[in-house]
Amino acid sequence: MITVGLTGGIACGKSTVAAILRGFGVPVLDLDEVGRHVVAPGSEGLAEVAQRWPQVVRDGALDRKALGAIVVADAEARRALEAITHPRIWAASEAWLAAQNAPAAVIEAALMVETGSYRRYDKLLVVSCRPETQRARLAAREGYDAETVERWLAAQLPLAEKERLADAIIRNDGAEAELVESTSQVWARLSGCTPRRSSA
Repeated sequence: MITVGLTGGIACGKSTVAAILRGFGVPVLDLDEVGRHVVAPGSEGLAEVAQRWPQVVRDGALDRKALGAIVVADAEARRALEAITHPRIWAASEAWLAAQNAPAAVIEAALMVETGSYRRYDKLLVVSCRPETQRARLAAREGYDAETVERWLAAQLPLAEKERLADAIIRNDGAEAELVESTSQVWARLSGCTPRRSSA
């Protein structure tokens, strides 16, 4: 089985591409979703987070925005959070991959290049767009002002760095129909598998 790491810049459309691939019948695991599970209420992961940052846990649940504000501004805090969550995430992803019966499977994660975890997979697929498109989408999606947008972008590697490491790139600056078509073409080339179009 070919394993493909799927990532991209924030607000570039990584999750949309993941949804398109699922529609083609490709198994896709969202590591960001797994990351939410490992710090769910009552979990050991959340207990460790609460021990380090008690202010980000309220009524037994994680305040993601409060934690995000801390780690986006402090690289040491980000590394500490990764030390809590990453081993649990990797264990879950390895179990998921072992359970798949498909010619190719996709692991989706936002900071795959930043953490170096892209090296775990056979191929790296990067979703990218123009910087001005990225900024506009991020501001519209999260309601961020320009300063906050720039702070989030600064916490990630520049898109050009991710593209340099990619085995394939999907550009997402146009309409959704264009993205579906380019995803189909890139996936067939990258995986050697012809996408099975969803009947929906």
